Amino acid sequence: MAGEFCSRSLYISFFRIGRDLMVEIVKSGGWLMLPIILCAIIAMGIILERFWTLQQKRVIPEDLTSKVWGWVKKDQLDQKQIQTLHQGSPLGQILAAGLINRDRDRVVLKDAIEDTGRHVVHELERYLETLGTVAAVTPLLGLLGTVIGMVKVFTAITTHGVGNPTVLAGGIAEALITTAAGLTVAIPALIGYRYYRTRVDTLVVDMEKEAIKLVEALHRRSEKDGKSGKRGKSGK
Repeated sequence: MAGEFCSRSLYISFFRIGRDLMVEIVKSGGWLMLPIILCAIIAMGIILERFWTLQQKRVIPEDLTSKVWGWVKKDQLDQKQIQTLHQGSPLGQILAAGLINRDRDRVVLKDAIEDTGRHVVHELERYLETLGTVAAVTPLLGLLGTVIGMVKVFTAITTHGVGNPTVLAGGIAEALITTAAGLTVAIPALIGYRYYRTRVDTLVVDMEKEAIKLVEALHRRSEKDGKSGKRGKSGK
């Protein structure tokens, strides 16, 4: 019990020291730390949200195309199933668009899938431009903090001279802290932006492959049905 109490007290002490240190750093960085912190919160939120949304199993459920084709072959498709498929995943939206137009010409079928695919890609890329903007803006905010800090340094030199380093410390601290904070936010944001752009491109290629599979299968089925119909007429 005594050891557990000591470790808990030590943890609380470290937490308070860290909290006070962070507060002091933010204060030393000046008012530009507020937009930098806001950018950090936005970037973290987007990175976590996209990590959840762009999972392979959520975008392209395993064996979904095979399952849908099984429904088609067994004539088990109805409007309710197509609606459920549309709401289930991004790939499901594309396949549902193909199934709705499965009895039309191949050109119409492909156009419907491509139109739906553009909407799906737009949804997959949601917030990524904002993340890229954060990655581009935060270093500039840090640079602006550097400029403001150096202006304060030169103003202090003009007023008090260089004999008192304490007077210069505030401006130098502000310049360095804002630069470091801006880069600390920008680097992960840029990495996340590049990673998720590549991730979206990979998912789009995989969805295109699955959609092509469905289009080819539906086309072969329609050709087979057409040939069967002609044979039936010739037999009569």
